[in-house]
Order: sequence, then C-alpha cells, then structure tokens
Amino acid sequence: MENPPASPPAWPAATLPQIEAALCAPGQRFEMEEVDVRGVTTRAWKNAPPTLAALAALSREHGDVDFTVYEGERVSYDAWHRATAKLARHFIEEGITKGDRIALAMRNLPEWPVIFFAATAIGAIVVPLNAWWTGAELEYALKDSGARLLVCDAERHERLHDHYGALPGLEAVLVSRGHGALSGHARALEDIIGKTADYPTLADDDLPVVDLVPDDEATIFYTSGTTGEPKGALGTHRNICTNIFSSAYASARSFLRRGEMPPDPPPRNVGLLVIPLFHVTACSATLTGGMAGGATLIFMHKWDAEEAFRIIEREGVTLAGGVPTIAWQLIEHPARDKYDLSSLKTISYGGAPSAPDLVRKIRDVMGALPGNGWGMTETMATVTSHSAEDYLNRPDSCGPPVPVSDIKVTGPDGETLPSGAVGELWASGPQIVKGYWNKPQATAETFVHGWVRTGDLARIDAEGFCYIVDRAKDIVIRGGENIYSTEVENILYDHPAVTDAAVIALPHRTLGEEPGAVVHCAPGQEASELELQDWVREHLAAFKVPVRIVFSDDTLPRNANGKILKGELKALFEPTA
Repeated sequence: MENPPASPPAWPAATLPQIEAALCAPGQRFEMEEVDVRGVTTRAWKNAPPTLAALAALSREHGDVDFTVYEGERVSYDAWHRATAKLARHFIEEGITKGDRIALAMRNLPEWPVIFFAATAIGAIVVPLNAWWTGAELEYALKDSGARLLVCDAERHERLHDHYGALPGLEAVLVSRGHGALSGHARALEDIIGKTADYPTLADDDLPVVDLVPDDEATIFYTSGTTGEPKGALGTHRNICTNIFSSAYASARSFLRRGEMPPDPPPRNVGLLVIPLFHVTACSATLTGGMAGGATLIFMHKWDAEEAFRIIEREGVTLAGGVPTIAWQLIEHPARDKYDLSSLKTISYGGAPSAPDLVRKIRDVMGALPGNGWGMTETMATVTSHSAEDYLNRPDSCGPPVPVSDIKVTGPDGETLPSGAVGELWASGPQIVKGYWNKPQATAETFVHGWVRTGDLARIDAEGFCYIVDRAKDIVIRGGENIYSTEVENILYDHPAVTDAAVIALPHRTLGEEPGAVVHCAPGQEASELELQDWVREHLAAFKVPVRIVFSDDTLPRNANGKILKGELKALFEPTA
C-alpha cells in the first residue's frame, strides 16, 4: 500500500487567509453572507441548503445510488425518499404539527434517516436518543422533551416496557423490526412504510409542503449534564445544514494547501459509519454532508475490526473512522494485511482526545490521510477542522475554525486573551444551537450573545490553529462517549455503604479515557469493587461504569472550597513497585 506523498518543500502553497479569500469570493461555491440570527449578525454559507427539507429534495436527485447499506440491505436515495415522504404524511395524519417533538431511539439502521427527515421535513423537532441509555434514562429524555410520538427499534421498545406508564404525554409508539404482536399504543413501523426491500415500491411522492425557514427549530440532541441530568441542545435547520458546507470547505482547503485544485465535482465517498447517529458527529458532520454529495453510508450491527476490513475491501470504502478507538483498532489488528484496503483515502474522527502517534500511523500504516476537528453537541459538531498535511504537521491541534465561525480564548473575567495564552474556549457561528430545552438558567450561563462557553481550556496560535489543553468541565470521554463524573458519583453516593466518591479519567491507549472511581465507605460499612460496579450498571448505561474502583480509608482530600482534589487521587491507580 502506497503512502500519501510527503508535504512538498514549498508546502503550504497558500496561507489560510489566501485560501479563504479565493474559495469564499462572491460568486464562488463557498461565498458567505451576513444574516441575523436571534439579533446577532452572523456569517453563514450563502449556498447551503436552507432547511433539512431542502436537503432531502437535493438528495433525492442521487436516484439509484446506494444511500445506506446494512447487512444485506441496500436502500437507494430514491427508495429512501419514497419511504421518507410516506412516513412524513403518516406523521401529519397522526396530528403532528410544526414544533411537536418526535423521539427517535434505535441503533444505526436504514430507517434511521427515514425517520429523521420525515420528522424534520414537516417542521417537527426530532429528538435522537442515546441507544446506550437505560430505560430510566430514556424515560427522562422522553418526558423532558415532551415527545408526542416515539419511533424505536425492538430493543429500545423492550427497554422501555416498564416505563411507558410514566409517560402519559407519549401518544404513539412505532416499533421497527419488532418480534411478535405489539400491545397498547405501539404499532409496527413496517405497517406504514414496509421493510427496506419494499421502499422502491412505494409511491414516488413529494414531501409535504410546510412553511420552514432556516432558524426554525429542528433537533434536540441530548448532552450529559454536570448535575446528572442530561440537557437537550435545541438546534435549528441552519445549525445542522451549516456542517454540509463546513466539511466541504475543509476538504477543498486541503487541496489548495498542497497547491492542487479541488476536484469538481468532488468524488463520491463510500463511508463506513460506525459511530451512532444519535451523536452530532455522525448525524450533522457525516450524514448530512454525505447526503449532499451522494455518498453511500455503510452501517454495522456491531463494531468488529475484521468485519470492517471485509466491508472496506468489498464496498471500496473511501472514508472511515469516527473516534480514535476505531482508528487504533484498524491499525493494530493482526489480520489487517490480509485485506485490500487501498480504497481507503481518509480516516477521520472527533469526540475524544487522540495521540499524535495515531496521526502519523494513519498515514504510515494505513496509507490514508488523517482528519480531525473540534465541536460539541452545543455547536452541532464542526467548529474547527483539521486534515491531511496540516494535521500531520500539527498533530496536537484540532485545526483552525471554518470561515463562518469564530473562536476566542478568554480569561477569568471574560476578557479575550492574546495568541498562545490558555483560557476558556468560546465559539460562535451559524451552527451554535439556540440553547437548552426548557433550561433557561443553563442557557443563560452557557450562551452569551451568539457565543457558546465551551468549558474547554485551549490556546490559539498565531495562524489561528486551536489546541485543546484540558477540560474545565468534569468529564471523561470514553471512546467518544461523554461521561460526566457527577452523574456517576451521584449513583455511587446512593449506595448505602458509600459516603465519599470521586470519578476521574484514567488514560487508555485506544479509548482515550476510561472512568475510574475512588470511594470511601462509612464506618462499619463495606462494599466490593464488583458490587459497586453492578450498582452503577443497574442505574446507568454500561459505558459509564467505572472500570476500576479503589477504596480510601479516609475521606477524600479537598481544597478550601470543599472541592475534591482529584489530581491527588490519580496516584491511587498507578501500579506499585
């Protein structure tokens, strides 16, 4: 397998401002315009689809090209659009109107984008729920969002079995790939749109016409809350459609940095999408951009590195990744050399810290170019983008902001700090969500006149490249999944034997981080590591369970303000001589 060419001696062939001036000039594809977003003058992509309904109409033009591939099921863009239009009309028949919430809880399946676009195209707000969540966690989000209708797969339906009684506002449930008869207000999704093999036989219908504008509300993606309760980030059509052009711009920029002209039209990608669509990284930064370009997206029932190799070879996959964990497993798997992976051009990821060594190995071992970026649920994914030679030369950076976005680093009093100084990262742009659903105080604390306070500690160099230094928020990111320490600590505190608990991030080579816990038990009380792990597992998703729990004879060390000094606890996890 040939490696991509090294950076040429004259690299970079153009500066970032020169490239922006060329690509964003009036009349060019990436032309920008100033728009008013909630009273704030904001730069936006002039040619981006204004709404998700407009994106659906654009994607319909890809016709017989495979849109999704799952196991043995293939759904073309034409077939997907037929099913989407059919389901959208069903939602309207069910009385769903603009602004109503439709929850979506399932693993990555071909029907996921059908449901997502059927809901948003009629002006409803779609609420993608974390498929890892327990029944109680799903119940909370359904209740918090006020969802009138839920579409889920059989596994999530079963998980919610004992919780439906606590959800009187949930009027209907559609279950995909169910087993046996459904009871109560549940109905099979297949009764409405059929199985995926039936999609091509549905009527070639247009989507219902609904009055939509870019700043209408479209999505609620939940992000873990520091209080232990998830917060719903309320996004608009403009927020999510921004990423379509942000990703395309980043790709074009890489060509110009090496002195090449971007291909026109861009080549059609075949992407192996293994991160869940309920994350903005997959839905906003991957799905929507792929649809605009006619990409084929391949889903896996469960991640397996060698099965991924078979898919890459068979389908000619050009783009893979998701989180650093996936990249490491592709690189280090002993069976890698048994497969032809030469079609793979890019391995990109976000959502978790990554080692600079990974960046180099993507190129040297896989023969692909690396890609990364920074964003969060509150920014609907991409704010900064980093790829190809830029990433190879700055492997510890998450890249510069896309042209429609601004970033700054602030001090304790909110003052903007100079280049190179470390402070809290703030971001602004058309992709910043409106706020948190039904949480005005949290919204006011986080969103300030078009800016979002990220809670990340960062620095920005003289050329505008951003470096995430640390996280101000108390969070562990395990393979791309956010784990807020307080959430796990609160569960540990609920155990009758525990009087003090702290959750910290333990470094992990491929996952980035894993949660560990230090616990102090009440006098006369005791609990084993396994007992406490099972206790957490009963209440929270499995990925939040501490992989190690150590016990302290004393209460945990605190500073003068009563905050646990977690830095002092990390030594407890180090092996003793």
